[in-house]
Amino acid sequence: MIYGERVRLRHVERGDLAKFVEWLNDPEVYQGLSIYSPLSVAEEEDWFEKMLKGPQDERPMSIEAKQDEGWQLIGNCSFFRIDWRNRATELGIFIGDKAFWDRGYGTEAINLLLKHGFFTLNLHRIFLRVYEDNPRAIRAYEKAGFIHEGRMRQAEFHDGQFHDVLLMSVIRREWTEELEE
Repeated sequence: MIYGERVRLRHVERGDLAKFVEWLNDPEVYQGLSIYSPLSVAEEEDWFEKMLKGPQDERPMSIEAKQDEGWQLIGNCSFFRIDWRNRATELGIFIGDKAFWDRGYGTEAINLLLKHGFFTLNLHRIFLRVYEDNPRAIRAYEKAGFIHEGRMRQAEFHDGQFHDVLLMSVIRREWTEELEE
């Protein structure tokens, strides 16, 4: 497990799937994700089985928040399509439990994942894509040190219209310099 002050990351367990399905079928949660149709428990179980067969470094991690009564599952995050030659990867995250939105939990989870990527996996560059109309996520990424790199114009269709997708990244040197300040 990877521990922060209020958040910890651990590998996804089969027991997490029902909560993931609940969250990923909530329109407020999935509007910022690339999901566009309802998700069944069977589909999530199939995803889980395929994930277990994939590269260990790309397996998603559950995000848990420290509470008085113990640890509470609030979302998940992962790296995917790691490019080992260039030491680069894409990051994905979602906080599904809306009670934890706008409280800094996403930023803390991102920073834990970045620390893991830079100091454990020895990555050089971590990037992500985010819808232009997702200010909550953009703010969390900026607070974690991500820099805007570009814009893919009208690259995603959801909610009946095309939306721009922003590209953001952080380089290990930049991120570690921020820690030292």
